[in-house]
Amino acid sequence: MNENTQKLNLKREIGLVSAVSLIAGTMIGSGIFMSPQWVLYHIGSPGGSLVIWAACGLLAMLGSLSYAELGTVIKESGGEYIYILRTSGPLPAFLLAFTSMLVVRPASIAGIALSFAEYAVAPFYQGCPPPELVVKFVAAACILLLAIANCLNVRGSMSIQVFFMAAKLISLVVIIIGGVVMLINGHTSSFQNAFQGTIVGINPIGMAFYQGLWSYDGWNNLNYVTEELKRPEVNLPRAVMIAIPLVTVLYLLVNISYLAVMTPTELMSSSAVAVTWGNKVLGGWSWLMSVAAALSSFGSLNGTFFSGGRLCYVAAREGHMPDILSMAHVQRLTPSPALIFSTAISLLVLIPGNFKSIVNFFSFTAWFFYAITLSGLLYLKLKKRHLPESYEVPVVIPIIVIIAAVFLVLAPIIDDPGIEYLYVSLFILSGVMFYIPFIHFKLCPNFLTKATVFLQLFLEVAPTEKNTD
Repeated sequence: MNENTQKLNLKREIGLVSAVSLIAGTMIGSGIFMSPQWVLYHIGSPGGSLVIWAACGLLAMLGSLSYAELGTVIKESGGEYIYILRTSGPLPAFLLAFTSMLVVRPASIAGIALSFAEYAVAPFYQGCPPPELVVKFVAAACILLLAIANCLNVRGSMSIQVFFMAAKLISLVVIIIGGVVMLINGHTSSFQNAFQGTIVGINPIGMAFYQGLWSYDGWNNLNYVTEELKRPEVNLPRAVMIAIPLVTVLYLLVNISYLAVMTPTELMSSSAVAVTWGNKVLGGWSWLMSVAAALSSFGSLNGTFFSGGRLCYVAAREGHMPDILSMAHVQRLTPSPALIFSTAISLLVLIPGNFKSIVNFFSFTAWFFYAITLSGLLYLKLKKRHLPESYEVPVVIPIIVIIAAVFLVLAPIIDDPGIEYLYVSLFILSGVMFYIPFIHFKLCPNFLTKATVFLQLFLEVAPTEKNTD
């Protein structure tokens, strides 16, 4: 290659429609079909559960507006990682990448894949729970299929996102219409004394938020692909303002429909809420709800996979991960090594994982780093006002989200301390043992250099540079 040969970079192929689909399509996934019973279980009443769902939507909206400002000031991909790196320094950014790439993102992918698999096989095991081995095998096949699709073409993976976004909107509208019909016919018993039995306490409210926010996960996905977004200073805040209010309204209406069709006891005892709803409303066509939930989870998984690969790619580009993970395919211009790495870790996490533990672990660690990220935004707003900004939120908004994030991190620990939270904290801090020799002192084992050369030739990938156009 001569001196005039340019390095590769990822192209800007994500427009406004794709951006809205990436946010809303990732958010509307397994959560709305699996979390309602857990939100109701922890908070204890239908009215309380609806308040939690609305509050989760408001929190996601405030958080995403704050992230939109970060994305217009720091116009780089990588989400929380790149923001923490630019505002707080390399060590906390590395700890985020270390935790996210090894546990948080793979756990999220595995959790959604398990949800997809449970709904996909449910019609074949009517009247009894499907074998765990079958569920995990289908989940693994789903992860591998999406890994291949995302490695082949960015535009193709965005087309998948838009298509499944449309499919899941139709599914939710069907559920909403069914609920309206039931309400018109007088099925309102769940809403009489709606707040009776509400459980008030730090731990139950915190756990209810965890389960609700799982359904809103993905509100920050667009910030992971800023360099691939057309006109990010315009489309980033615009996509957020369209997608999240839409999802919040849909979630509230869907939960009202669930409660119109099922009693609170029936809802809490259901292992697949959408299927139970379908059995009561659609009769012989109830299998459509399993299909709809599976398609919804599939689309959500595609969005999570797409953004998760970018975190790995950007961290490697900044020197916090092996160089091979920062490379892109020379023809397809996709970060295929990072996507392959994410796939491998997700498959490993899938083996022992179960849905509820994955949700709790993901929420605890994610909101810890959200607080650090938004503290960086406050720093930028208060100390560096000379930075050009095309979009700005009032300072009170990130402050509210930081307070909520601190509550969500401390709530389960204060009210019901568990040894697992200590393990989580120790795991995050264990990243220091890798940071000091390999990042700070830049020690590189000889075999890693040889492996990089081999994988670069084998995968047909090359180094990339930031997309600054």
